[in-house]
Amino acid sequence: MHALRTWAAALLAAVAAPILSAGAQPFPPAQPLPPTTARPPSPDAARPSPPAEPRAPPPAARSAAGPAVAGTWSGSVTQVGSQSKYSVVLTLTAAGGETNYPEVNCTGKLTRIGASRSYVFYVEVITQGHRDKGGRCPDGTITVGRAGDRLAWVWFGTVDDELVVAYGTLTRTPAR
Repeated sequence: MHALRTWAAALLAAVAAPILSAGAQPFPPAQPLPPTTARPPSPDAARPSPPAEPRAPPPAARSAAGPAVAGTWSGSVTQVGSQSKYSVVLTLTAAGGETNYPEVNCTGKLTRIGASRSYVFYVEVITQGHRDKGGRCPDGTITVGRAGDRLAWVWFGTVDDELVVAYGTLTRTPAR
């Protein structure tokens, strides 16, 4: 029985020593809590709250300027699923720009909606030759990315509930 008491005392000493020495550590003084407004408990207080939604990471820092694409760009583009190519002329400014599709007699207005370090994103509204008004062109979106004097151009939109995609490489048109 004496051995059991000795063993229990040693176990207590082994467990208590770190706790007691932690209490001797200097801690910063407690900070007062901000005052709160007393509210009666809500009827939902007894109900457990649902788990918190996971928070999305903060958005990565991005360049609002994007690549320098202002100017006039032109070239031949291809619509996915079509054998024919057609011309596109883009005139871009800091806030938007204009599109011209000469072979299909359509023009559009571009509104810049954002940029990343490598790309600029636009919404295109057809102002002449709109499909809903007897023309051939639907509204869509355009993404461009610059590589030297070349501009990658990608368009997508929908026609009769079908996704349509077109792409091409445009080159800078010299200023007149």
